[in-house]
Amino acid sequence: MNIFFKPTLVAALAMAAGIGPAQAQTTWSTLTGAAPIIIAHRGASGLLPEHTLAAYTKAIEQGADYIEPDVVLTKDGVMIARHEPILDGTTDVASKFGADRQSTRVLDGVSTKAYFASDFTLAEIKTLRTIQPRASRDQSFNGLYEIPTLQEVVNLAKAQSVQTGRSIGIYPEIKHSAFHASIFGAKVIEDKLVSALHAAYGNSAAAPVFIQSFEVSNLKYLNGRTDIRLVQLIDADDVKPDGSLSLVPPYAQPYDFVLDGDPRTFADLLTKAGLAEIATYADGIGPWKPYLLKTVDDGVDRDGDGVITAADRRVDGSTGVIEAAHEAGLLVHAYTFRDDAGKYGFTDPAQEIAAYLKLGVDGVFTDYTATGVAARSAVPEPGTTLLCLAGLAVVGCGYRKRKCGEVDRTMLDPSTRHAGLF
Repeated sequence: MNIFFKPTLVAALAMAAGIGPAQAQTTWSTLTGAAPIIIAHRGASGLLPEHTLAAYTKAIEQGADYIEPDVVLTKDGVMIARHEPILDGTTDVASKFGADRQSTRVLDGVSTKAYFASDFTLAEIKTLRTIQPRASRDQSFNGLYEIPTLQEVVNLAKAQSVQTGRSIGIYPEIKHSAFHASIFGAKVIEDKLVSALHAAYGNSAAAPVFIQSFEVSNLKYLNGRTDIRLVQLIDADDVKPDGSLSLVPPYAQPYDFVLDGDPRTFADLLTKAGLAEIATYADGIGPWKPYLLKTVDDGVDRDGDGVITAADRRVDGSTGVIEAAHEAGLLVHAYTFRDDAGKYGFTDPAQEIAAYLKLGVDGVFTDYTATGVAARSAVPEPGTTLLCLAGLAVVGCGYRKRKCGEVDRTMLDPSTRHAGLF
């Protein structure tokens, strides 16, 4: 794989300390050189039912920098944390409400019969209890936790920031903007979200918040209404044997493109022109990870278990998307890393995450926070080297304090290394 780190101030400090280039540690290949962030995908969803205060708390305990609540609206217009506007599969709704409470709605162009959150008041939602949607994961916590409101998630993040002494950010995703607009009105969910976030964090790009969406027009709308950072999500259906992405509806295009008759696909958004456009309204992209690291199904049983799986794919290296996005000034937050699924070209989940971190992603979404934190720790941390080199440089300068004083000391302060990202 072509995995490199780009040099920064460390090289200058190393020279001042008398350390040659071969001995000097370089820093992260992220957009700013700061350490990548670990985003708890739906909380610690690999361990506990997703989008619950318990799952978010567990992720924070394991070291998450951001927790991710997906946002949908209840019948009375309250923002709650659910992966979809559908309650089936993640709650016990079917055991508490009859089939007469189901409805058929069009979701991203697909006619779907289900229990929709938009047909239930918050009071009714609060009677439900969550379940683990993946049968292969621990089911012993089913029925224990209720569905939190977005405000409850914000309150948790703020309280945990005080308790832990570190900034715990939130990373809300607006789910199915066009769907919500068809029920509540155009941009109602966006306006509600911005109002809540401004009240909690202020209207600032320095807030520990990212807003994400798979649609485009709502992010362009938000760009004119908030300084909070915005992220354009990039989807696909599958990975082809040659490593290219399969684009099949409803995963081929942002759904607002479908409604507007725009023929562009998600892949088109990752071209030079597409990235340049995204840079006019967003601060980053959130691509499905196969867009970033090319893997090929060449039929080789690399793990020797006698079965050819996604883990056996040959890893060819960077697709160039990360580099192009950084060139356009965009952060890259890749999704989704799971210990128990979807490891293309890897058998070890920490090694998979580490490979993407070395490629230069600015953050990763993972169901298993502890794995993400461990993977980041396993990659050489530049901050320690910076501080060591700074100390050596000061000692080496002796009486040359004036010359040493020319070094920007803010670069040596650990509290500033992650400014703007944590």
